[in-house]
Amino acid sequence: QMQLVESGGGSVQAGESLRLSCVVSGSTMANCMGWFRQALGKEREGVARIYLGDDYYVDSVRGRFTISQDNAKNTMYLQMNSLKPEDTAMYYCAARPVGEWCGFTSSPYNYWGQGTQVTVSS
Repeated sequence: QMQLVESGGGSVQAGESLRLSCVVSGSTMANCMGWFRQALGKEREGVARIYLGDDYYVDSVRGRFTISQDNAKNTMYLQMNSLKPEDTAMYYCAARPVGEWCGFTSSPYNYWGQGTQVTVSS
């Protein structure tokens, strides 16, 4: 059974950076892995995903966020630069080990971490 544990969240000022980590246990890294976020009162949204080494981003974070993975450490990262107040949310990592689909819709992902809070103040 795959388990995901996020870390690295915190409270920062606008313009600062954070790096989130997602450690995978119980399995090797899935072909499709992603980072999602959910702000208070809003739906969960995908922000970045990585599929067989190729990375994809939503428009709101492209150029500021970078997703990567270290297979030797079974860890996925999300480097977040130039953070904005609107990036404030709970951030989750997710994995979809089976199948060729890999997108920003949350429901097809099979495994989720518990989340790590990111708060950006102006």
